[in-house]
Amino acid sequence: MKKIAVLFHDGFEELEALSVVDVMRRANVECTMVGMDKLEAISAHQIKILMDRIYDETIETYDAVVIPGGMPGATNLRDDPRVIELVKKFNVDNKIIGAICAGPIVLEKAGVIKEKTVTCYPGFETQLNSANYQEALVLKDGNIVTGKGPGAALAFAYTLLEALGIDSSAIKEGMQYKYLEENI
Repeated sequence: MKKIAVLFHDGFEELEALSVVDVMRRANVECTMVGMDKLEAISAHQIKILMDRIYDETIETYDAVVIPGGMPGATNLRDDPRVIELVKKFNVDNKIIGAICAGPIVLEKAGVIKEKTVTCYPGFETQLNSANYQEALVLKDGNIVTGKGPGAALAFAYTLLEALGIDSSAIKEGMQYKYLEENI
């Protein structure tokens, strides 16, 4: 069974983090909500979420890691040396690294998006100096998956699922995603 960790610091964006958790769990992927310092995280919009566990080194054994956006959640993750080291290790091991909204600033600091094509929330591209920024809902470049923002949350989650080698079509069908796709 594939394992994915979604990292949480206070100030995370709910849709971006929890859409990944929802989609992964629907697909029977072991998706763990990881609090970096505590078992409760408070979102950017003051919603309290209970984590599955607190960060430790065993997260390094997972198949993928996700960095949600939201402020100050993304900067809190960027400024956490454990997150930077984890992202570097995942990149060296060619494991899936996902970041959405402001989350790619973590990837920039970790040095894993040099010459990669990425997207992010408008305005944060100025902090992604080593990457090739593109306007897009979701982009995958090698082992790196990036998403634009809250409106991209489901597309981002499905792309992560596909990056893990799991067909997302049944999950999309069950979630009625085709109606959204047809009207975009």
